[in-house]
Amino acid sequence: MEYSHRYHAYPTQEVAERLEHHLNVHRQLYNHVRWDYEQAPEDDKPSEYDQNNKLPEWKQKWPVLSELHSKAAQATVARFHRNLSNLRKNKQKGYRVGRLKRQAPSDYRSVTYNQSGFDLDEKRGRDRFAYVRFSKIGWVKIRYHRPIPDCASIKEVTFKKETTGEWFVSFGFETDDLPEKPDVDSLDASNSVGIDLGILNYIHTSDGKTVDWLDLEDEYERLRREQRKLSRKEKGSNNYEKQRREVATVSRHIKRKVLDYQHKLTTWLVREYDAVFVEELNVKGMLEQSHNARNKQDAAWHQFITLLEYKADLYGCHVKQVEAAGTTKECASCGVETTKPIWVREHSCPSCGFETDRDANAAMNVLKRGFSELGLGWPEDTPVETVTATDTPDFQRVSASHVVETGSLGA
Repeated sequence: MEYSHRYHAYPTQEVAERLEHHLNVHRQLYNHVRWDYEQAPEDDKPSEYDQNNKLPEWKQKWPVLSELHSKAAQATVARFHRNLSNLRKNKQKGYRVGRLKRQAPSDYRSVTYNQSGFDLDEKRGRDRFAYVRFSKIGWVKIRYHRPIPDCASIKEVTFKKETTGEWFVSFGFETDDLPEKPDVDSLDASNSVGIDLGILNYIHTSDGKTVDWLDLEDEYERLRREQRKLSRKEKGSNNYEKQRREVATVSRHIKRKVLDYQHKLTTWLVREYDAVFVEELNVKGMLEQSHNARNKQDAAWHQFITLLEYKADLYGCHVKQVEAAGTTKECASCGVETTKPIWVREHSCPSCGFETDRDANAAMNVLKRGFSELGLGWPEDTPVETVTATDTPDFQRVSASHVVETGSLGA
């Protein structure tokens, strides 16, 4: 399995200047690769292999490109073709797409060293620090808060400058030393869970737990305040750049807070259960709707699901997305569909009389569909009452602050 670790970097002023220089040269190379591709005839576009073969010629023509490590330069060529491939895939899906744009300095913020051109020295640092050497740049100090596993092999290293001016280093590595997932035939309702991504609550589980939303109102109020200050600055001035970084810092703080929250929540889920089933959502379509768009963006549900799937392999858990349509309407007890407006928060089936919270009913339907997706029948002796009503003493409501402070719901 391939995954990555990200570390905060603290380069010296001299090394930071070299990082900036290499970042700018890689940006120029990327733009030239794009120009070379667009100048070619439609029926004879160069491939990634063709443009890699042109690198020695370009280095002779523009000596500044000779300052780049060969593998890093090839990774920049690969980056363009990867972006091009993603553009084609979106076009095939029916999205309206244009062309890849020329990268401005503010857009191009990372460089990848693939396979070689870097070294990690874990012994040189002290107090949870280490050093990374980038070829033709120098040594960069990083906060080594979690060591790379001994059994892992490092495939690539990326340095990145955020809009806040901070530097980060990411290691992409591969390892086969992962826990085995439980046998599918051993799954049942007691060690599996369905998750409904809610409106009043961030998530609602099929076994009667809800987790509240993060309260970000203070952060957003600060962001609005800093944005108002930015609007009063003269664009291009030193004060404008200083305030722009302040806005970026606040915005980055919000994103980090959401990501930290999701990391802790998803880690708890994959540790607690052998199988986690979640709705497959059209997040892009939901964000395009005019109402409640910001709250849906704060939810970062696509990121949440991505983290769940990523951690499923790390902790030996099955994660499966299921069809979301109809989970709210369908009764978890008898299957009869009942239409209810968004403001009705209770499920009451007119056919069998089953009553519970609207989101709890949806979570149980997600669980049942998950078993069907895995080819498992829903046990007839499994009581539907495992979906706990909100007015019972077994119902567990967990605040977002508790998730953040303890690191998991089980702590």
